[in-house]
Amino acid sequence: MKIFRFKHKNKVSYGVLEEEQIYQLEGSVFRNYKIMKRGIPISEVMLLPPVKPTKIVAVGANYKDHVKEMGREMPEEPLIFLMPPSAIVGPNDIIVFPKITKRVDFEGELAFVIKKKAYLLGAKDNVGDYILGYTCFNDVTARDLQMKDGQFTRAKSFDTFAAVGPCIATDVDPSSLRIKTFLNGKLKQSGNTKNLIFSIPFLVKFISSIMTLNPGDIITTGTPSGVGPMSPGDRVDVQIEGIGTLSNSVMKIR
Repeated sequence: MKIFRFKHKNKVSYGVLEEEQIYQLEGSVFRNYKIMKRGIPISEVMLLPPVKPTKIVAVGANYKDHVKEMGREMPEEPLIFLMPPSAIVGPNDIIVFPKITKRVDFEGELAFVIKKKAYLLGAKDNVGDYILGYTCFNDVTARDLQMKDGQFTRAKSFDTFAAVGPCIATDVDPSSLRIKTFLNGKLKQSGNTKNLIFSIPFLVKFISSIMTLNPGDIITTGTPSGVGPMSPGDRVDVQIEGIGTLSNSVMKIR
């Protein structure tokens, strides 16, 4: 099932898509809900970021090919960093190219959404019970600022730098998903989640040993090789099988 968050007639709702119709969900998407019988044509709604998280926990250097292209050593444990919720934009939204940077890169990634509170998960805990579903993510990065600062916070925290969507897919197997990133229609990244250095169950348990994960929180899983720069006027598409395509355009605001 693919769950969308959308606005229709100034009301924000969750819904599921069937044959170009969105059927609203009544109740909590994180607990119990029922699907309403009357659909809304998808052409009449505005798609929004699929969740409003308390935090975004991003994982860096989690594909061997990307680690090599960045000239880094293979990590012994996950490299994690935080991105602010204020950075989030949804499908078809604009990614703003900041004035103070000269290079902004795309990083297509698989991300997942936490379903229920998770803290100190152990070996006996079923990680699947804590995941609502999976989505596409563009971990936009001001690469020159990342190199200058020697850490990630400024480079990845600009408004619009966390593009996510278009939906939450609840029934995909994340262990072997093809992920592709296109820039102006040209293939730039092509990878598969089977090549993750640290698996999704490992990541959930590792991160929950550090901080409490709340319903709606987003965890990204890293990007494969092929990251590169975007320019104002460009369009970037992150496509993951079984989920869909996240499309955004780049703009420079004067």
